Amino acid sequence: MNTKRLLTSCFGLGWLPIAPGTWGSLPPTAIFAALCYFGASQLTVSIVMLVLILAGSIICIKFAPASINATGKTDPGEVVVDELAGQAVTFVTAYAVGFNQILITAMLGFFLFRILDIIKPWPVRKLEKFPKGWGILADDLLAGVYAAIILQICLRLWVVK
Repeated sequence: MNTKRLLTSCFGLGWLPIAPGTWGSLPPTAIFAALCYFGASQLTVSIVMLVLILAGSIICIKFAPASINATGKTDPGEVVVDELAGQAVTFVTAYAVGFNQILITAMLGFFLFRILDIIKPWPVRKLEKFPKGWGILADDLLAGVYAAIILQICLRLWVVK
């Protein structure tokens, strides 16, 4: 198996038959929840999410062309490292304490990102036009920014009181 394609598929998550992007969004969500659950500081959570964003972005930009060439598609479904990076953007400024708050924050952040990644509000869809790995990645990063903003609003209104 091609190492580049293995990395862009998040070690095979992108090859799962149904909703590969959703599978690619799960690792940052699980890592966020685990870090909060085990009492990591907000700074630690943010740093880990920033590392996931950076690693996912570099892998997508450098290695997505291998998947593009192999599949003949401009945005192959198997490339889910962009979802990993975008989902991490959603959680980079989030933090939760207590099991219920962690669960609500993780689930809400996950669903917000997935919805925004799927519907692609303006100008998210326009970013897909960037060449190769840049186009695959950029829309997810902006969807993650939108999700992070909405998540913060929701947390301030309903969860953190």
